[in-house]
Amino acid sequence: MAIWTRELDLKALNAGSVNTAISHLGIEFTEYGDDYVCARVHVDERTCQPYGILHGGISVVLAETLGSMAAACSIPQGYRCVGLSVSANHVRAGRKGSWITATARPTHLGRTTHVWGIELRDEEGKLTCSCSLTMAILPPEAAKNVRLDAESLKSS
Repeated sequence: MAIWTRELDLKALNAGSVNTAISHLGIEFTEYGDDYVCARVHVDERTCQPYGILHGGISVVLAETLGSMAAACSIPQGYRCVGLSVSANHVRAGRKGSWITATARPTHLGRTTHVWGIELRDEEGKLTCSCSLTMAILPPEAAKNVRLDAESLKSS
């Protein structure tokens, strides 16, 4: 059974990221299923550190992007979600010229918090980073000051 409270549309997800850090880094949403969503990033001059491997911070940005979007698409209408904590264990380098694909799956979908597990893998399917993201779920009365719609983002 699908966990999503909104219809997922990869084209819309990618279009909604235009002119953000997500598009600047080349992060692309690529796939979803009943209880997971995937995105990828290319290891290139935008995302490498000086040793020619994926910068660890980019792994965290990819994980938080994916987990945040997944949380936002699985909460009731009118609610908002914001990140509380993200942790990452870097276990293998992402090599320049390769793609790193991340998959987010819920670990806990509670009323006030979500925990998402995000695994990043290289093109051979080898784990490069394992992340955990905790999100606060804000009810409508608490979310009124959290503006996350396209119109509010234009005025920033």
